[in-house]
Amino acid sequence: MSLAEMLEPLQRPLVTVIGTPVSWTEVLGFGSGALCVWLVARAHIANWPVGIANNLFFILLFTESGLYADAGLQLVFITLAGYGWWTWAHGGGPGSDVLPVRRTSRTEWAWLCAAGMVSTAGITLLLDRATDSTVPFWDALTTSLSLMATYGQCRKRLESWWLWIAADVVYIPLYAYKDLYLTSILYAGFLALCVFGLLNWRRELAARPQAVEAVA
Repeated sequence: MSLAEMLEPLQRPLVTVIGTPVSWTEVLGFGSGALCVWLVARAHIANWPVGIANNLFFILLFTESGLYADAGLQLVFITLAGYGWWTWAHGGGPGSDVLPVRRTSRTEWAWLCAAGMVSTAGITLLLDRATDSTVPFWDALTTSLSLMATYGQCRKRLESWWLWIAADVVYIPLYAYKDLYLTSILYAGFLALCVFGLLNWRRELAARPQAVEAVA
């Protein structure tokens, strides 16, 4: 049996939302994604394996929908998840096995913004010239914002939540435009969970007055 034949059941319609069939892939992506973001907001390390499962479902979903940058992004997410999983487990430093929440330094912001602008421009050009994408800029923008946010999440940087919020504000109408209504609703839920995560991490940071803030 080929891989395509094994995955075919996941692509079958399960329900219909606003006249559009919703596949098992989208439903499973919905559930695993919601659980992953909730775990991140609670700063629970189990978010990483759950997130990897979510990435695999979304590779299938986005490839089918012509969101090629988002599909490729999931492979990067899986790699970053391995790094984030290790960092959260071992990055607390001497005498601690818990990575603390910190603020993003000015140096990190500088290279993150530079990398984000370069990657958005590069991915837009690639999608416009090498694929049949109908939304090259928006696909590239959300890809770049998501990568920036994932780096911050791996390092437990408080401001990573603002990057996720910015990405979700674009993702919600983008997925609705591509008829991925359940995924669009999921990202509206992600947006709410990002606000919860931002407040929760902010409280955790405030509870550590002895913490050394990143200012370099």
